[in-house]
Amino acid sequence: MLPGVGVFGTGSTARVLVPLLKAEGFEVHALWGQSEEEAGCLARELGIPFHTSRSDDVLLHQDVDLVCISIPPSMTRQIAVKALGIGKNVVCEKAATAVDSFKMVTAARYYPQLLSIMGNTLRFLPAFVAMHQLLAEGYVGKIQVCDVRVYGPSLLDPSYGWTCEELMGGGGLHTVGSSIIDILNYLTSTRAHRVHGLVRTFVQQNDLIQGIRRITSDDFCFFQMLMDGGLCCTVTLNFNMPGSFVHEVMVVGSTGRLVARGAELYGQRNGSKGEELLLGDSGWVGPEVKEMPLPQLLGLSSMVKGLRQSFQDYEERRSWAQGPVAMAQTFEDGLYVQTVVEAVKRSSCSGEWECVEIMSQEPDPNHNLCEALQRNKN
Repeated sequence: MLPGVGVFGTGSTARVLVPLLKAEGFEVHALWGQSEEEAGCLARELGIPFHTSRSDDVLLHQDVDLVCISIPPSMTRQIAVKALGIGKNVVCEKAATAVDSFKMVTAARYYPQLLSIMGNTLRFLPAFVAMHQLLAEGYVGKIQVCDVRVYGPSLLDPSYGWTCEELMGGGGLHTVGSSIIDILNYLTSTRAHRVHGLVRTFVQQNDLIQGIRRITSDDFCFFQMLMDGGLCCTVTLNFNMPGSFVHEVMVVGSTGRLVARGAELYGQRNGSKGEELLLGDSGWVGPEVKEMPLPQLLGLSSMVKGLRQSFQDYEERRSWAQGPVAMAQTFEDGLYVQTVVEAVKRSSCSGEWECVEIMSQEPDPNHNLCEALQRNKN
């Protein structure tokens, strides 16, 4: 039996997610928005019977057993942790900080019987699923280098909001770079231990955001990661290219290479004359979605199918099978990714290589105060 769904968010992801859920047989019972007007407008558009601007009204809804969270990163931790505590299965987007991610990991560990996964849909994209399998089978031999390029138009919302603020989780590094860091972890089964990066905000004001307000979220980022086993990764993110979108992930090894371009997968072994198409673009059969790039869109569709397969064979609406969503990003993966993001930001400020040290316990919120008091005593 498929669980009833409550959706947090009224942005582009929610607009795409709800029809996909319904197409797979899920019933969406409730929608949360930051204002009653916002929630009501989208609820009527998508045919959702209940809407609210109060989070508890969705979390305590008797027909909701699966919560999908697609809201500003600064709010994600609060909703995800509370949902797990109430006994809801959770699929959510990234948090704003490593501390928030750690709190989400702690909550997930308390309730291991509940589904708790991050919404990096690239892990479900058929091209990356096939790439992961081919790498495991040794198609490229020993993996040596990964090179990633993502170019596209601005990620800013039309009006001033969280996408403009670095501290609230806006910017290319946090929004797109985090999914790239995670997909490299998924493909290579290795993690970064040192990083070096450059983060810049070239567009600090535009026609709609000006005056006393300034954009602090990055629109360009370049970083390198030294991974376990000697693997080297380079990532370039540039969101100053209106009208175009490039999404390329290349993995080079001792005997060949694999390249995911958009939703297609290419391969070439050493000695062959050229690349061969290993997996074509299956295409998007739904309505046109300008706000979401094709790889994320197809990945989201595959993730929803995986969720259906995970829940459908159980009478208890909160029971699920791990197999169909085994490739999903866990909350622990989310903590690692956020740790790398923050290390890249530190490197951009210091100009030095920074170590990636994953948090093992929540830092004392009064740590700085305690140090100041100790200095005063001395």
